Amino acid sequence: MKLSVLDQSTVAEGTAPAQALHNTIELARLADRLGYERYWVAEHHGIPSHAGPAPEVLIPRIAAETSGIRVGSGGVLLPYYSPLKVAEVFRVLEALHPGRIDLGIGRAGGASPAEARAMRWDDPRGVDDFDDKLAALLAYLHEDFSGGQTPITVMPRVPSVPPVWLLGSSVRSAVFAARLGLPYAYAHFINPESTRAAVEAYTKTFAGPHPRLIVGVGVYVGDTEAQAQRLLASHLLVRRRLFAGDIRAIPSAEEAAAELARGPHPLAGEVTEWPRYFAGAPEHVRGIIESLRDQLGVTELIAMNMIHDHGDRLRCYRLLAEAFDLAPRADPATL
Repeated sequence: MKLSVLDQSTVAEGTAPAQALHNTIELARLADRLGYERYWVAEHHGIPSHAGPAPEVLIPRIAAETSGIRVGSGGVLLPYYSPLKVAEVFRVLEALHPGRIDLGIGRAGGASPAEARAMRWDDPRGVDDFDDKLAALLAYLHEDFSGGQTPITVMPRVPSVPPVWLLGSSVRSAVFAARLGLPYAYAHFINPESTRAAVEAYTKTFAGPHPRLIVGVGVYVGDTEAQAQRLLASHLLVRRRLFAGDIRAIPSAEEAAAELARGPHPLAGEVTEWPRYFAGAPEHVRGIIESLRDQLGVTELIAMNMIHDHGDRLRCYRLLAEAFDLAPRADPATL
């Protein structure tokens, strides 16, 4: 089982957004040493709880400070950008770090309507041109203009280009990725109700011999069940506040527990095949992950979380790595 990290560069209440970016770098170094497969950074705009609007800036810093882990975007929000510019940026990254870069592409807004309009300065109407932009991106990245795009010179010239992963949280996006023959990352932590259907649709529809699939899950591992539930409380409160239109930095576990006790549970009534967030002691979390692996044939999970205390977050990923006996890239004595 391959394990990877999806980092949203979350801002802890009482700290500056710059600290969240430094925490991202520190967690990436640890994930590399522990033996995680890849480290993806997300893109969000105008959201006080998330400090990362520019994966293309974080990726080269992370790649330069790690040794073997793959580094990429989870993902670049293509509707906002020129496909040529995205292709050139990631060809540069591939030239600097050959064989270690992933280009994850997202369709979702990642911003409020106001920020989304500002991002699409040239087209404030927000026309859905994702399919056309993705086709152009693939043409520019691979310099394959057989689809009818106007041939141009794409720089820099490189012997290899990063794989393009399509990110999604629906059966529709799974089928779309499969028909294009693209690797696909499904966000279980966003839509756990459709995980099985999306995975099965992708593998059955895939146009080619080797489908590549990652499932993204929320993971909260503590030394004990109680500790894991304590860590999860911050994320649960963020979720409840979000649906009330209240977007703030990540609250402490103590504040979250107190506020959650004064209202309905954010996941009340939710019944899914696998929980939205995998929380518990190491062996418990391993069991949930192995269940998903065995039933769906998934061979890689990418784990995300929103934990207030950075030390607790580092400990969570360390415990997860230990639970799956990941082979470290560094001398275990230095970990």
